Amino acid sequence: MYIKSVDVINYNIEKIIFNAIFCSFGMLAFFYIFLLGNMVKNILERQSLEVNVRVLTNEVRDLEANYFSMSNDIDLVLSHSMGFKETKTTFATRKTLGYRPGGSLESMKIPQNDL
Repeated sequence: MYIKSVDVINYNIEKIIFNAIFCSFGMLAFFYIFLLGNMVKNILERQSLEVNVRVLTNEVRDLEANYFSMSNDIDLVLSHSMGFKETKTTFATRKTLGYRPGGSLESMKIPQNDL
């Protein structure tokens, strides 16, 4: 007799909680697969870059060896055949101020600077 007057509201709270947990589990699984895929891609890219670094290092080593072998062949005869000429070296020097140890300060001469 009293039950007829009570209106029962059923929200199916268990079903809502189950759907929320299931959706959050699905999103976490997707995020995990996404991160795992990115890690694998980065590892493969790093390995390919390491191969490129090895190839470039070998190329640099070969070029350096070629440079050193060519630089040992350069001499005066080769430079003359290429049109280079030997230059006369001149150095910039200063004359002393004219101070002689043992002399007096009045006899000291200061020459003009040639530079």
